[in-house]
Amino acid sequence: MVRTARLLLRPPVPEDLDRLHAIYSDTAAMRHWSCAPHTTLDQTAGLLEDLIANERDLGPEWVIEREGALIGRIGLWQRWEFGYILHPDHWGQGLATEAVRAFLPQAFARHPEMETLTADIDPVNIGSARVLEKAGFAVTGHATDTYCIDGVWSDSTYYALPRSACSLP
Repeated sequence: MVRTARLLLRPPVPEDLDRLHAIYSDTAAMRHWSCAPHTTLDQTAGLLEDLIANERDLGPEWVIEREGALIGRIGLWQRWEFGYILHPDHWGQGLATEAVRAFLPQAFARHPEMETLTADIDPVNIGSARVLEKAGFAVTGHATDTYCIDGVWSDSTYYALPRSACSLP
């Protein structure tokens, strides 16, 4: 668990289901994600089970709270890729940058064997690109037609942050 000036990053719990579903069923929030918006609570329940297991087995895997409300999540998976998502009501306020900056040193500290952390974003997601660049990530490559959601293909821009570029606690 990590506190910042405005946020609490903590492990997910079963009681987070409804609030996570509000994010993962939101069309705008999922516009640049690697799957379609969730249409059932069962889809989000399956994701939540995976997030809880991921926190236990790999982690960190956290939900993001602001003033007691769950507004997003951030986590590490697929050795060593990470991702984050915020509900659109909280975009444009520097909250993703704040969460990423708090997450990075914790991820590197938890995994001393991890030399580089990576991210894969849709290149049209300019906001996410800015978040990564502010955190010190550099572009390492591009690929076309990497995700197909509801018949629409998206590209990928790949980013990396070496351990040496991260301020560790």
